[in-house]
Amino acid sequence: MSRSADITAKLWEMANKLRGTMDASEYKNYILPFMFYRYLSENQDKYLVENGLEDFYEVNDTEEKEEYLQDISRGIGYAIDPEYTWNQIISKIENHQIKASDFQDMFESFNTNTKRNPIAEADFSNVFSDVNLGDTRLGGSTNERAKALNDIALLINEFDFKDESGKDILGDVYEYLIGQFAANAGKKGGEFYTPHQVSQVLAKIVTADVEKQSGQFRLYDPTMGSGSLLLTVKQELPNGHLDGSVDFYGQELNTTTYNLARMNLMMHGINYQNMELKRGDTLDGDWPFTEKDGTQIPLKFDAVVANPPYSQNWNIKDIDREKDARFRGYGVAPASKADYAFILHGLYHLDNKGTMAIVLPHGVLFRGASEGKIRKNIIDNNLLDTVIGLPTNLFYGTSIPTCILVFKGPEARKNTDILFIDASSEFKKDKNQNKLEPEHINKIIETYKKREFIEKYAHVATLDEIKENDYNLNIPRYVDTFEEEEVIPLPEIAQELANIRAEINESTDKLLGMLGELKGTTPEAEEELRKFMELFK
Repeated sequence: MSRSADITAKLWEMANKLRGTMDASEYKNYILPFMFYRYLSENQDKYLVENGLEDFYEVNDTEEKEEYLQDISRGIGYAIDPEYTWNQIISKIENHQIKASDFQDMFESFNTNTKRNPIAEADFSNVFSDVNLGDTRLGGSTNERAKALNDIALLINEFDFKDESGKDILGDVYEYLIGQFAANAGKKGGEFYTPHQVSQVLAKIVTADVEKQSGQFRLYDPTMGSGSLLLTVKQELPNGHLDGSVDFYGQELNTTTYNLARMNLMMHGINYQNMELKRGDTLDGDWPFTEKDGTQIPLKFDAVVANPPYSQNWNIKDIDREKDARFRGYGVAPASKADYAFILHGLYHLDNKGTMAIVLPHGVLFRGASEGKIRKNIIDNNLLDTVIGLPTNLFYGTSIPTCILVFKGPEARKNTDILFIDASSEFKKDKNQNKLEPEHINKIIETYKKREFIEKYAHVATLDEIKENDYNLNIPRYVDTFEEEEVIPLPEIAQELANIRAEINESTDKLLGMLGELKGTTPEAEEELRKFMELFK
């Protein structure tokens, strides 16, 4: 077990003892923000040392202190007052000097300081806004809640988040914890986390053609959840380990999850200048874009990845079918199923040389009406590259079968055929959830790259085949996984029947013998036993 996994296991065990009546999906809203606050405070300490500003914590003059705060904010995007550093908070707890209001004051002070840097304000402001310090499940009284918060802070402070070589692993521990919370949150877990092995498949697909990365890689997730998928793509890029090599864009509707994503990226060392994350409804209006002469120009990306909510309702009443360029020429998805709206939004932001990979339910492959028309238009425009069927029960909160659709920009498509991969039967069953093992992931990716026929696994369908099937992309139409039953010779069947008959006769004789030894306790019981035995004669 790695050091980060070992720390996570201990943290998880201790956290479970502390959270009492609060379920996992809600408790994460306390332990993860406190971890992030510790990270921010220690990151500020590091900045002060590197820039010879250690005297900041000793400054008493108001004007001088203000100058320090402005300097720190310009350097790292935020600033923490001396009385609210992590070390000061922990010291107060250990010396029993903490007040119930100190945590609220700590977060409010941080939020006030975010206004010092207008460029970074959107990245840091209100990041702790949904930490409900007055939740009665933390405790029935103010003192009980304060104690619960003290315990959380002390728990997080107990660990040294460094590996054997001194490398910071706080981000990795944070990511592990998000996965643990998702696994224990049931249906709610799927709202903020894509299982890592699925993220790996998506990430490996959109980076498969990136042999040598030049310049910054532009990456977008319109339904980013906690940001884990964005980070997994970064890990697969040749230069992903280099600071500033990736520009991250993401959007998330849920405020709590949006805050998790901001924390997650920054704790993995992503500079606020390389991330543009937005809280909002992806389908309600287009984003991201730039403006020129009053016209919105969509930003284009090298890769788009997404695991959107499946077949959800969405508001099409306010969609201008003529003016909304995302859907022009393709059609508008039905109000009861937004799947194709997410697809078209992603395609609208995909660079001509880029790749998009999106997870959706199988219904998008064969449903008709308006979805059928959109699917036909996408295929006729030669944008769909690959269809991959995944095993059931991979995701938190749903057991429905899903598929990955891979799209490529016009300049990236070298052919007009579509590759079908049926990976639905290759997985490891693990407790309540199926998992993709490394060998399963590697087989999918190698098949995707080679684009060759594999019996009962992959098929490359020509455009004519697709048209013959009336643009129906249901995977069994293209990948035959039928297994013929073994033909057993008639003499073997006859012998098996004879053996079965002999076993039945032997069992019947034994039963009659046992019944014959029984004596009824009343005349009526004797008569019932006699009638029963007559049935076997």
